[in-house]
Amino acid sequence: MAKQVLVACGAGIATSTVVNSAIEEMAKENNLKIDLKQIKIAEVGSYEDTADLLVTTAMTKKEYPFPVINARSFLTGIGVEDTRKQILEALKK
Repeated sequence: MAKQVLVACGAGIATSTVVNSAIEEMAKENNLKIDLKQIKIAEVGSYEDTADLLVTTAMTKKEYPFPVINARSFLTGIGVEDTRKQILEALKK
C-alpha cells in the first residue's frame, strides 16, 4: 500500500513544489509507493487519520501522530543529504 506523504509549506505553492519533486525522485529510485499531497501547513490537521509522514518547510509546533521532517535544507542547499536520508528512513518503515 502507498504511504501518504504530506508536503506542506506556508502557502502550499512554491517551496513545497521543490520538496515534492525531490520526494517523488527518491520514491522512484527506491521503488517506494507513495501518495503525495501538496498542501498548506494549515491543512495538515485534516489528514491526521490518513497520513504517514509530513515533510515541511514551514514551522510547526503542533504534535502529529506521524513523523514530521523539516525540509528547509532543500531551500538552503545545506544538509540536503541528511534530510533525504531522514525522509527515506521514514518511508521505508
